[in-house]
This record gives sequence, C-alpha cells and structure tokens, in this order.
Amino acid sequence: MQFLKTVFIVLEVLVLFNLLIFVHELGHFLAARWRGLRIDRFAIWFGKPIWKTKLNDVEYALGWIPAGGYVSLPQMASMEAIEGKTEDHQEPLPNISPLDKIIVAFAGPLFSFMLAVAFAIVVWFIGRPDNEGDKTTTIGWVEPTGPAAKAGLRPGDKIIEIDDKPVTQFAPPAQDSITWRIVTSTGTNIAIKYIRDGKEQVAYPVPYKRPTKWYERKALRQILIGPAHEAIIYEVATNSPAVVAGLRRGDEVVALNGEKIYSFAAVLHAEEAMTNGPIKPVNLTIHRGTEQFERALLPEKPVKPLASNPSFGILAWQGNTNTVLTHPSPGEQIKMSVGQIVATLGALFASKSDIGVQQLGGAVMIIRVYTNLFDSDDGWRRVIWFSVIMNVNLALLNLFPLPVLDGGHITLATLEAIRRRPVNVKILNYIQTAFAVVLITFMLFIAFFDTGDWVRSARRDKEEPIVFAPKLKAP
Repeated sequence: MQFLKTVFIVLEVLVLFNLLIFVHELGHFLAARWRGLRIDRFAIWFGKPIWKTKLNDVEYALGWIPAGGYVSLPQMASMEAIEGKTEDHQEPLPNISPLDKIIVAFAGPLFSFMLAVAFAIVVWFIGRPDNEGDKTTTIGWVEPTGPAAKAGLRPGDKIIEIDDKPVTQFAPPAQDSITWRIVTSTGTNIAIKYIRDGKEQVAYPVPYKRPTKWYERKALRQILIGPAHEAIIYEVATNSPAVVAGLRRGDEVVALNGEKIYSFAAVLHAEEAMTNGPIKPVNLTIHRGTEQFERALLPEKPVKPLASNPSFGILAWQGNTNTVLTHPSPGEQIKMSVGQIVATLGALFASKSDIGVQQLGGAVMIIRVYTNLFDSDDGWRRVIWFSVIMNVNLALLNLFPLPVLDGGHITLATLEAIRRRPVNVKILNYIQTAFAVVLITFMLFIAFFDTGDWVRSARRDKEEPIVFAPKLKAP
C-alpha cells in the first residue's frame, strides 16, 4: 500500500507541476494565435525533446530538463540555446509589431496570475489549514551555550520585536516571523525586545551560523532558540525506560527535575547531556487527563543501532493539533504571495544580507514541497494554497527584464518601438545565448543543492529503528 501511495503522490506532483508550466505557456500560445504569429513548437521543459509530435504545423514536445517551458516563435527573439533548433523556413516570415510582441510575452505571466487567482478562489471556498500553535512568539527552548542564552534570553520569554520590527509568529513564510527577522538581520547584534514577568526587556544576542560543507547551502543566522510547544508524547519504544516508567502516548511532560518546560526540546537536551557525561536519573512531571504525577527515568543505551546514545525511548512527540480552516479572500492571498516574493528579493539584493542565490529553490525544491504537502493531513488544501504562491512567483519572476524571460521580450519590444527598428539579430543572439547558458547553469546549480537537501532528509527519515534489550519480568 505504501508503494502505491508513493506512486500516486508522484503522479499528482508531476501533473500539478506541469499544469503550472502548461498554463503559463498556453498564455503565450493563445496570444500568438490571436495575433497571427508563426508557432514552431509548444514545449514543456527545456532542452532537446525526448518526445514530440506534430499537429496542424505546430510541434508539441517534452524536453529533458524538468524546469519551465516555452513556445517557439520565430518572429520574436529566437532562443535556440534553450529551445533547440527548429525547422528552417524557406520564405522569410513577415515582421510583427512591437505591440504584438509585448502582448504575446505578457500573456504568459498573465495566465500564471489568472491561475493563481483561480486557485485563490478555490482556497477561499474550501479553506486553508491554519495551525494556531504556529502563531506563538513565546520561546520554548534556548540552547544553553548559544547566543540567546548568553544574551539572557530563556524559555517562557515572549518576543514582541526584533530590530524594532514587530513579530507575530515564530516561523516563515510570514515576513513578521521571528525566524525571518533573524535571518534577514544585518547588524553585529540583534535587538530583541521581549516580555518576562510582565516587564519589557531587550537582549542583544550575537547571531551564530553553523559551519557547512562545500556541498551544503551556507547556513543563515540563528540565535539557537525554538518555539513554545506542548511536550506531548506520541510514541515510545518497546522495553525502553519510558515504557518501564509507565509512560504512554498522550502523556504531557510539564516539568523536568521540578522545573517547568516549554518544549520537548528540554527533554531531548537532557538525553544529549548524558552522551559524554555520567548517566543519571531524570524526574519528569507528567500530566495525564485530570491527574499529575512524577516518574524517574534513567536513560539506557539501545542495543540497536549500535552507535546509539543513551535514550529515554521517547521516539516521537505530538505536533500541533490545534488546526482550523481559515478562508482568506483571494485578495488577501495574492497580497501575501506578492509580499513574500518582494521580501525575498529585497533580502537577496540587500548589501549586507547573508541571503544569496544559494538559498533560493528551483524545480527540485518545488517538487519536494508538493510531495510533502500531498503526503500531509489536508494535503489537497495545502497544495492548492501553495499553488497560489507558486503562480504569483512564476508570474512576477518572468517579468524580470532579462533576455531569456518574458520581461526581456517586453523590454526588447519596447526598445524596438522607441528606436523604430529591431535590435541587431547577431548581437541579440549573442546576448540571449549568454543569458541562456547562465540560466541553465543557475538551474543546475540550484538543483544540486535542492537534491542534496532532499537526499539527506530522506536518509534521516530511514534511520534504523531504536531497539532496547528485553526486560526481565518479575516472578
């Protein structure tokens, strides 16, 4: 069953991913038909076709590079470096007006935007899963030796501003999230205003960036904190210290050695602290139903995997379950999507920002996100919501005035209208070929990091299960 489920998810992802590309290129295709342009090829994906067929003088093709697509229009600026060589025309084709070129080029982003609006209307009716637990700005965990701890922050503090900018939740994609404010900060210190015991205070941690290997994306700023989250046990290992102590799914750990905790990360840290140190019992205060009690757990080294560290045997913690369906209007969704890409581009081009092109995602990342969303609860609702963001991004990014993008065609047509003659064909071919090479290289560059992230994540998910030695039963 799992194999069939995986196959089904893969097919869903491919269909949806190609739908986004198809609709964009359909805009160019229909506009070209309307304006009477010659159409040589309608292709999904780039590179030499691995499949093609001809119908009504138009070649329909599937390329080998799974990113983007194009409509080959010989009366507009040719891009053979991406499109490949198409048929040679025996008779010269008539020139078309700059207005026709602008209309055809703009139609692609327009159709992507229209698809985003269509998805947004669907989300408006069916709703979008929204987890109230993600909206917290209360710190649940502070790494004891990290920047936040050194600056005086501790679990239970409620962050209200970072660098004089308000925050409303912990994690992106919102620009007013704690994580986003930290990674886009540029100062040596980060000013964090927080509330503790009803009083406002300010801490100035020095951000940290973990070391990375050459094949990994460069790490971004962090201060080593996590959000507040109920520490509810989801799964315990057979024969583990947790089972011996009588712990089970649904139990909530509310205190560790008598001190209140705000996240299960505190329990994980207690385990890790005994990896290279003495193993000693830990007292957990457990809330179950209407009762509260204490249990002493002594970490134990599992028999499998052999390299395992001492563990309580709590295999998983329950995620946020306070999920509600919200119904944002199409306007709100489009505004949020535009705001996200504008904020990302702003951080990308900021002079002192740590965010660079290496942090961007490409086709592989998009496919991975869609795969994870399809595999989640309320997957279709989440997929449709993400498709709003994707189509807005596709529309806006294609309007950049680069020769290989739709915005480049619009720019060239505008120059042609001003100069009253087209750009020299040879010069244009050189420019477009150069940009095409840069674009393909960039896509492969991003795909390298996207694929590496996905493979490493998959390996972690397939780690050998933890097995504890059987316990002797009392006679």
